[in-house]
Amino acid sequence: MLIDFFYTLRSAKLPVSVKEYLMLLEALEAGVVGPNSDKLSLPGAKIEDHEGAYKLEDFYYLSRTVLVKDEKHYDKFDRAFAAYFKGVEMRTDFTQDIPLEWLRKNLELELSAEDKAKIEKMGWDELMETLKKRFEEQKERHEGGSKWIGTGGTSPFGANGFNPQGIRIGQEKSRNRSAVKVWDQRAYKDYDDTQELGTRNIKVALRRLRKFARQGNEEELDLDDTIRSTAANAGWLDIKMVPERHNNVKVLLLMDVGGTMDDHIHRVEEMFSAVKAEFKHLEFYYFHNCVYDFMWKNNRRRFSEKFSTWDIIRKYNKDYKLIFVGDATMSPYEILQPGGSVEYNNEEAGAEWMQRLTNAFPKFAWINPEPQGVWQYRQSISVIQQLTNQRMYPLTIRGLEEAMRLLSK
Repeated sequence: MLIDFFYTLRSAKLPVSVKEYLMLLEALEAGVVGPNSDKLSLPGAKIEDHEGAYKLEDFYYLSRTVLVKDEKHYDKFDRAFAAYFKGVEMRTDFTQDIPLEWLRKNLELELSAEDKAKIEKMGWDELMETLKKRFEEQKERHEGGSKWIGTGGTSPFGANGFNPQGIRIGQEKSRNRSAVKVWDQRAYKDYDDTQELGTRNIKVALRRLRKFARQGNEEELDLDDTIRSTAANAGWLDIKMVPERHNNVKVLLLMDVGGTMDDHIHRVEEMFSAVKAEFKHLEFYYFHNCVYDFMWKNNRRRFSEKFSTWDIIRKYNKDYKLIFVGDATMSPYEILQPGGSVEYNNEEAGAEWMQRLTNAFPKFAWINPEPQGVWQYRQSISVIQQLTNQRMYPLTIRGLEEAMRLLSK
């Protein structure tokens, strides 16, 4: 029985380990809880000799003590415990499997703009609750419908159809970009930091930040220039080998990757190459759509090599200039709703993490590769602009210059 209880806790995203589970079993075998636990501790006593030795309340406190190491997880534990032992409904489990036959593509749905406008969209809570019911009720494949998990229809659950706000399941890539959650694990590619074509103008724009650092220490700059000139004239060494001591700007670069950012790969790679060339004190991480409780450096290992956002905040001091790069194009749920991430059930809303980052690094800016003319039509862009105090700039030469001017103040 307790094996299922263990997996219920894991499905609820509680960090319960096998070692802790075994410890719970040992405590039960030792008779730690129950009205007759004092008798069970006597030599030769057996559990079966004392009927009613365990109460559900006793087990609750014992399991919580053994399995939960942080008070912040108590509410989550209570909901999972109640779901398992008292039949209280849990949120949809995004770890369960769906028969592949349900998701096979046989037809392509074509709807007019009028037809699309007639399709009602569900709110977040209704969407999650309805999906849970579909899992419980559906027994076979469906195609071209509006209710079940299937393909080619207007249901909010499935693939290769249309719904203004649904959950994408079993589809190779985005088509309408209207899903609020994506069931399948997707593969992203790291940005290439060796791009050269087109980076020259970007480098010039980024140098505004370095120029400020040089102006802030003119005496050191004069000395540095003297050393470089003397060394070059004397032929002691190539002038390029003398370190530029004024290049002490520290940059923390956080880049959105995957999904709608695929449309901007080339331009972001150009910027990434320029940033790496211009700033020797550079740290970078990836995120998808919105920042949550972890980020990563290698997209192929983004689930096995995570970097806690809290650790990143603690690791780098306020001297770092924080630069977000992303199109901010997503469902508003992904920013404002716990569990709103398209990839996993995030415990806290992305807006919470955005505020923590901008509070930790007062000098920050958001660079958006989307054309500035469409910003007003994207609700999520408006939300990000509010969270960043309107410090959003387009990925253009002028936009970069304005962002660097802001970071230089």
